[in-house]
Order: sequence, then C-alpha cells, then structure tokens
Amino acid sequence: MKLAVIGGGSWGTALAIVLAPQAEWVRLWVFEEELAERMQTTRENDAFLPGFHLPEHVRTTSNLAEALSGADIVLGVMPSKHARRLYREMLPHVHSGMLFVSATKGIESNGLLRMSEVIEGVLRTKFEPQVAVLSGPSFAREVARGDPAAIVVSSVEVDIASRVQSMFSGRTLRLYTNADPIGVEVGAALKNVIAISAGICHGLGLGNNTQAALITRGLAEISRLAVAMGGQEKTLSGLAGLGDLVLTCSGGLSRNRKVGMELADGKPLAQITGSMRMVAEGVETCDAAVALGEKFNVDLPIIQQMHAVLHGLKTPQAALRELMDRSLKSE
Repeated sequence: MKLAVIGGGSWGTALAIVLAPQAEWVRLWVFEEELAERMQTTRENDAFLPGFHLPEHVRTTSNLAEALSGADIVLGVMPSKHARRLYREMLPHVHSGMLFVSATKGIESNGLLRMSEVIEGVLRTKFEPQVAVLSGPSFAREVARGDPAAIVVSSVEVDIASRVQSMFSGRTLRLYTNADPIGVEVGAALKNVIAISAGICHGLGLGNNTQAALITRGLAEISRLAVAMGGQEKTLSGLAGLGDLVLTCSGGLSRNRKVGMELADGKPLAQITGSMRMVAEGVETCDAAVALGEKFNVDLPIIQQMHAVLHGLKTPQAALRELMDRSLKSE
C-alpha cells in the first residue's frame, strides 16, 4: 500500500500513524508549509496531535503533487468545507487506478452533498472514481496511541470496501465492511450536531437520564433522515451510527461536545470557534442538516432547536424547554 493522506489535522495524523505498519510508504499532506517542514524534522505534529511519533516512512509535505505521486490510495481527511476545493486541486495529479477513501465527517453546505458525492462530482470530470467512506467511533489520540478501535468502510462496490478493509486493518484497527455509504455518511455528519446538544446538557449540569434520552432520540432523527435519503436503518444501529454517536456525545475528547458545554456557559459561538485550533464539524453541519430535513420532509426537532441555539435565536434552556413541551407521540 502506497498511501497519500490529505489533511494533517489530528485525525489525519492519527490515521497516518496507525496505517503506517501496513504501508510501503505514507505521505501526509499538511496545509501549513511551516508545520509540514517541522513535522518532517521533529517527527511530531505539535499543533494538532502532540506527543505522538510519526513513523520514519511517513513523509510530510505541503505540496499536493508530491503527496499524490505514486499513491494507490488517497485518504481524504480534510474539513468538509475545504473538500471540494482540495479535490479540484488534486485533479491534475490523480488517475482512475487510485482508490479514494473519505474520512471527512460532514455535509457540504451549499449543495447539501455527502463527501463521497463531492468526490465523485469533481473526479468524474476526468474519470470514474473508485470511492469508499470511512467512519466509526474513533478519537484521534486513542487511535494514535494504539488503543483497539473498530470502524466501518463503506462503498456501493463491495470489492472496493473489501480491498480497503484488507489494507487498513491491523493489530489495533479493525474494519468492518458496509454497502450503505449514505447511512454511514449521514450518521457521521449528524452525530456531531447531537454531540453539541449533549455538551449543552452536560454544561447545564443535567444528568445521565437526560443524556440517554438525547442520544436515543437523536439517533431516531438521524435514522429518519438517512432512510429518507436512501440509506438503511440498520446502518445507524452499528459503528457508524450508534457507536460514533455515543462516543461523540459522552467522550471528553469530543470537540463538538466541548462547543456545547461552552454554549451552556453563556459564551458566544464566534468566541468558542475562534478559540479552537481544530474544526468542530457539527457547527456547520447543523445548517445543512436542517436544510436536508426540509428537503426530505423529515422532522428533526433536536437538530432544529440546536440550529436556533447556534444562531443565537434561543437560549439552551429555552430550546430544552420547547423540546419537552412538544406534543406527545409514540416511539
């Protein structure tokens, strides 16, 4: 395996580290030229994942052509808002023999497209791409230090998912295949919005009952939308749905949960996001999720209330009160 990892944040760096033992070489593309040069020298990503050593055959670069040259797998780990631009910039340097694996968890705001749809839309101007998506419960720091983790690789082409599964699985990372990229990508994106809500509940001092209700009903919303978009409900009961949702809502390393906690503390959203070096995808995904709910006529009460809080239209307390005062329904 000759692997190009496009995106040198915490998750991209962790994937480069954990996949290195299975690879002939890994090239890790980092946006900031100075950081790429420093990482190549010090063998550490001190900006996004300090304390973890980059294996010697992982090379860092800020040059896309250099990162992609000779690669047979391109692993995209960039923030969703930069995905289309970066795949366009990659276009002259990629070819039909490559496998494209997306580990970005988000929805494109303008076109309401999943990341695999963005990749296919860009690359089909040149060739028909082989695309898979990667998701599941996976904090970067825990993966980088070698804690056992299980994630999902999904593609409509079973052979593509199986090939990625074989190449990426190792002693500490176990991959399961799945043929439902819609369900996997919707679950991956929307769980970040529910995680902000979970952070708000924690920040307000609410207990385990509230958290359990939020996760359960949040999963119901995500599942409804995924099915309406053509996904399979059973996908959302697996690693890319329930597994990732529980982790992101309850884990102390969750950036989206942290945003919610600070919102509960009364801090303005702009101040919260402005102080974060890494991206909390749920903030931007919330707008896209609300728009998708309207497009597919799916009721998303938690996500809609979260949207109002993020835009400063309601306080967290008012949003919670409105959720509890909704008309009574069957489960």
